[in-house]
Amino acid sequence: MGKTSSAVKNRYNAKAYNRITVVVPKGRKGAVETFARSQGESVNSLVNALLRERLGLTEEEWKHGEDGER
Repeated sequence: MGKTSSAVKNRYNAKAYNRITVVVPKGRKGAVETFARSQGESVNSLVNALLRERLGLTEEEWKHGEDGER
């Protein structure tokens, strides 16, 4: 059942999300993780919030790909 469940999740994630790799200077990863935790967020959640804010999108626009991509 584990493989089936993972396969289903992977298919959904591939359909619903795009992946972006973020590269930071050596030694900064820990600081980013610590900051995210101090805000009660994951690094992914923090990056998404920062991008959404800088792009001037509402949470709803961000979640639903209002830029035409889905």
